[in-house]
Amino acid sequence: MADDPRLEQLKQKYGSVLNLIQQKGVQLSHLHVQDNKLFIQGSAPSEAVKNDIWNQIKLVDPSFSDLTCDISAPAGTAAPAVAATTAKTYTVQSGDTLSKIAKQFYGNANDYMKIFNANTDQLSDPNKIQVGQVLTIP
Repeated sequence: MADDPRLEQLKQKYGSVLNLIQQKGVQLSHLHVQDNKLFIQGSAPSEAVKNDIWNQIKLVDPSFSDLTCDISAPAGTAAPAVAATTAKTYTVQSGDTLSKIAKQFYGNANDYMKIFNANTDQLSDPNKIQVGQVLTIP
């Protein structure tokens, strides 16, 4: 399987990611093609390194539709960075309310305060959102 053309194609595409993994001291346990995707699994020395790897992946291909990446890091190495990488964003549309957005993302309109609390830098009142605002969805 070492001569797998799909593996070579994907390794070439994600070459900058693989170089960064090597430079940052990530210990790889798996690097192969699985379900027609490049499968990378390993352990990073810190959460910051893990985030650097993901940032590089997104630079190569924001959808990373041909990649499965499972990089772990020791717990507690940078908790705030974890929150930043798990958050989504949403651009407010005409007719939106925080309750409507909460229902869309969480299935419960009453969870709107989660969104409000994550966006206090730009929202002063949960009932006053503006079309075009980009909200963080925790």
